[in-house]
Amino acid sequence: MMPFTIRPRASQLGALLTILAVAVVTGAARSRAPARLRVWGFTVPWDGRSSAAAREHAGQFDAVVSGWIQLDSLTGQPFAEFHDTLARNRTTGLRLMGIVTNAVGGRFRADPVRQLVADPPALAHAAGDIARRLTSGGYRGVVIDLEGFAPTDRAVATAAVRAIADSARARGVGPIAVAVPAVDTTVFNGRDLVPAADYLLVMLYDQHWMTSPPGPLAAPDWVRSATALRVGEVGAQHVVAALPLYGYRWPTAGPAAALTFADAQRDAAAANVSLQRDPATSTMRATSPGVWDLWVSDAGLIEALIREVRAQGVNTIALWRLGQEDPGVWAIIGRSR
Repeated sequence: MMPFTIRPRASQLGALLTILAVAVVTGAARSRAPARLRVWGFTVPWDGRSSAAAREHAGQFDAVVSGWIQLDSLTGQPFAEFHDTLARNRTTGLRLMGIVTNAVGGRFRADPVRQLVADPPALAHAAGDIARRLTSGGYRGVVIDLEGFAPTDRAVATAAVRAIADSARARGVGPIAVAVPAVDTTVFNGRDLVPAADYLLVMLYDQHWMTSPPGPLAAPDWVRSATALRVGEVGAQHVVAALPLYGYRWPTAGPAAALTFADAQRDAAAANVSLQRDPATSTMRATSPGVWDLWVSDAGLIEALIREVRAQGVNTIALWRLGQEDPGVWAIIGRSR
């Protein structure tokens, strides 16, 4: 008996090809579906509102950076000025990370880092002590935030980051991120820092700062170009986009004061003016003529900035800092994940 096949008619064949084409397109669309948004949050030990926000919204975070390790302003050796209240309450279920910073007394101090790098045994000791503090504290990752350098300090910053990252990784701490200014590639060149660190945590804020003229902290077009710069250095998979939850109020003379979203609402109401979105920058703004000009982040701006960074393939954001935010941010985060 000869084998036989059933040959489909032309109309049947067309239908089969259509079904196959739809399946291929659907599969391709699924393969291009955006990855889940990952969210990190920063707390600070001197403001209980940040830890409270982390606890209240624990389910929104993939990690919370809460363990502060500072570098002594004279020796550069690590010390812990603050206690991590989240680490003492593990019932939150939060994945906690540490932060290593040369900020002491409200100012970033570069000289101690320079001294460490000039003394390799001292740098190795500091890096090892940092790693021990991270592991003993149960921190599963670390952000290295060293700032305040001169343009000639590229080698200093790179050597310090690499030493800290190498010691942390040797003790199983990860991920390792290094905080970098949005557009300063002179000192913080991404190719110097990755793969010593797993990520560049790009500080996409302070486009206008305390001593600059008034303006937005993170306009979407500025964030777009800054993100593209860093993605071009190390690839989107190695970028964490740090976004602002705060604002500044500039008086007619002198430096600005940082403020929360609630502060901005209160100041605007007291001056009998309204917070309105600046259409060019998606940022909330209010002006008390002849007295002050304030710009502040809100849920609408954060939503716009998430779109900008995700359009460039960046799927991890970090929020600086918790406790200052427009409450509407949490709905935006929930919809974006």
